[in-house]
Amino acid sequence: MTRSCGWRKLIPEFLKPILRTPINLSLDLIDTLLGNKDHMTPPRSMSFDIGGNFKKAGEEFKGYFIELGGLQPDDRVLDVGCGVGRMAIPLTDYLSSNGEYWGFDIVKKGIEWSQDRISTQFNNFNFTHSNVYNQYYNRLGTVQAKDYQFPYDDGFFDFIFLTSVFTHMRPLDIDNYLGETSRVLKTGGRCLITFFVLNGEAKELVHLGRSSFDFSHEMDGFIAADKTNPERAIAYSEESVEQLFEKHGLTIRQPIHYGSWCDRKHSLSYQDIVVAENIIRPLGLIK
Repeated sequence: MTRSCGWRKLIPEFLKPILRTPINLSLDLIDTLLGNKDHMTPPRSMSFDIGGNFKKAGEEFKGYFIELGGLQPDDRVLDVGCGVGRMAIPLTDYLSSNGEYWGFDIVKKGIEWSQDRISTQFNNFNFTHSNVYNQYYNRLGTVQAKDYQFPYDDGFFDFIFLTSVFTHMRPLDIDNYLGETSRVLKTGGRCLITFFVLNGEAKELVHLGRSSFDFSHEMDGFIAADKTNPERAIAYSEESVEQLFEKHGLTIRQPIHYGSWCDRKHSLSYQDIVVAENIIRPLGLIK
């Protein structure tokens, strides 16, 4: 189970970028001196605000992909928002030579690192830079997330996953990305996506102050933890999540696997996990 570090909430947001770089560079140096750094683990300075242990998180989700999503060794896989290969690396010893991994991300240096360290050893692992605008990670992006078309053919993938992506995206962006997920997913293919889902239990725990995030700012179709920086953490009502999947012909495999982010007594991971299958679309379904 992955949990958020409570002490981070005590640091003002404006100080985090200032403190992060020297801290990570110092930790990278310590890792090198102690021999704790291997060829397939990126430096901490390239973690792009990823929480938790890099290797443990990758292995954790590898298990979910297989057990919850039915990932098979010969599948063709898409990792949306692949970062620096946190989910890709553990799949290198699971996907067969007939399987394929494709990942894209908006941070170019992460893609270049993954191409250099992973693709050179595993030629069925492919990484692409998507030049989507983001205020924090890609200010020179030329396309908005709500307009971005995934660079793959219809029905190309057996399995698609998005981890810690929709927890930072607004409704129009999610609507487009989920539509694109449905488009490039084979009929019968599966997707696994993490959210912050607000249902009755989660709302009560947030109200009691037990949640990692204070989702109290209602905005246009979503609830933010930080009004001045909404993309830091975004939650959606369970009803709106279910409606969005239905809109795009994706059938949720119940139950939703609720996370520990709001201090539930029983949880699977940190964020909530939704697994869905791409059903045959009814005639006339509009994206």
